[in-house]
Amino acid sequence: MTALPPRFDVTRDDIDRVVTHFYDLVRQHPGLGPVFAVHVTDWPAHEERVADFWANAILHDRGYDGNPVQVHRAAGNVRPGMFDAWLALFDKVLREDLRPDQAEAWSALAHKIGRTFRAGVMEKMKGPGGVPILR
Repeated sequence: MTALPPRFDVTRDDIDRVVTHFYDLVRQHPGLGPVFAVHVTDWPAHEERVADFWANAILHDRGYDGNPVQVHRAAGNVRPGMFDAWLALFDKVLREDLRPDQAEAWSALAHKIGRTFRAGVMEKMKGPGGVPILR
C-alpha cells in the first residue's frame, strides 16, 4: 500500500513552529487564553498533541488518535463564537510563519476543521427540539 502524499507542502518542522507560535499568542489572548488555561497544565505536551493532530491532517502521519470534536464539546467553556477568534489568530500565525501558498492551503483546512468543531459545540448546546440552551 502506498502512503498518501501530503495535502500540501509543509514539513513537520513547519507544523511544530506554527503550533508553538500559535499557542504563544493564545496564552496572551484576552478571550482565548483563559479558556485554554482551565484545561492545559502542560503546554509542551498539549502543543505536541496538537502538532500530531496537524501532522495527521496534513501529512497523513498516523501519530494522532484523539477525538478533538469530543474534547471541545466536553470542555464546558468553549462557545461557538470563540472559533472566529481562534481562526483569526491561527491565520495570523500562518501568514507570518509560512509562504503564502502554504498559509492559504493550511488556512482553508483549518477553517473546514473549525466549522466541524463549531458544529459539535453548537450541537451540545441544543436542548429538546433543537432549541439552543442559553448559559
